[in-house]
Amino acid sequence: MGLKPRPSRAAFYGFLASTIRQKEKPLCDHPTMKTLKFKLYSHKRNRFLKRTINAAGVIYNHCIALHKRYYRMWGQHLNCAKLQSHIAKLRRRNPFWQLVGSQAVQDICQRIEKAYQLFFKHHKKGVRPPSFKKVRRYKSFTLKQAGYKFLGGNRIKIGSKVYQYWNSREIVGNVKTLTIKRTPLGELLMIVVVDSVDEPEVKFEPSRIAGFDFGLKTFLTCSDGSKIESPQFLKQSLNAIKQASRQHSKKQKGSANRERARKNLVRKYEKVVNRRTDWFWKLAHDLTDKFDLLCFETLNLKGMQRIWGRKISDLAFADFLEILKWVALKKGKQVLFVDRWFPSSKTCSHCGHVLESLDLSVREWRCPSCHAVNGRDENAAKNIQAVGASTVKLGDVRQACPAFAA
Repeated sequence: MGLKPRPSRAAFYGFLASTIRQKEKPLCDHPTMKTLKFKLYSHKRNRFLKRTINAAGVIYNHCIALHKRYYRMWGQHLNCAKLQSHIAKLRRRNPFWQLVGSQAVQDICQRIEKAYQLFFKHHKKGVRPPSFKKVRRYKSFTLKQAGYKFLGGNRIKIGSKVYQYWNSREIVGNVKTLTIKRTPLGELLMIVVVDSVDEPEVKFEPSRIAGFDFGLKTFLTCSDGSKIESPQFLKQSLNAIKQASRQHSKKQKGSANRERARKNLVRKYEKVVNRRTDWFWKLAHDLTDKFDLLCFETLNLKGMQRIWGRKISDLAFADFLEILKWVALKKGKQVLFVDRWFPSSKTCSHCGHVLESLDLSVREWRCPSCHAVNGRDENAAKNIQAVGASTVKLGDVRQACPAFAA
């Protein structure tokens, strides 16, 4: 029996790249908006902003009640314009509601409308409609064109009050929206969205391309063989979080001790998030300093979370990718995503042979065609790198410089 001639490695990856390029999304979303976050100084006048957030929560719950009542009476969805008009009439007769600006009230109605549209579109996937929220846990209100004014330096006027914030960076561009957000600790954050973000030209060299494979045991495996281990900050702090949670559950409901214990528990979780985010930013800067094109595989993280649960949440791979894309955009680098159905683990990086099946427990396998021994993660990273290079029409690439292991 004659054997068919095996295609060359370059032709194989070129074919895969052509099939992926037809259905893939843009390589990297280039946002025209930029979000800046500032912390307001603690002051007794902040109670006015907190009362405004409480009023926004009351309006939100009233809108949800109107939606439910309208559906019971007429069997139809309440139009957003009708809701905004009705709430505007009620707001004139309610002094407490007048703490919330008219544009902020419109934004509440629009957010509810968007939540219902997502429910109508994806209700078969388990998406739930918007529901009532406890007022003390309501988080924010948003102002658009009016209701605030920057006074220069670190001062801003919201309504009739002047507030100070930590001016950690300069606000460049046109301010589109301003959101005041209340954290679980009771602190206030000012979130500013500006436009006109300059996008540097993307330039990269064939020698500075790397592919990365995400794993449970190793956070990232680079195509040059280096590995980046995740510190797993939630796992490190799990005992302290459990102890703080037990102390909170033992306190009497409504007491000052329970509120103190709740804040202690929130601080434990915030410490985990802050440490993880700091590590993500440092890792993103290290990778973008060493590589110009970074290739990743698109993963079904929600499906993985249903299987492995807390481990996926602790690794927070989606959060890392968002940070990496932003850092790459600022530095003129590029992040490329390979289609999730590309068999990166089952494809031999030496000859291109594709296995019919490969169990998750198999960490190494020998290619039946060229007899090369392939490590699962290293082989997948090399394939992702090769397909990424072919996708941007660079063909075969030589090995990139080693990645920084944080």
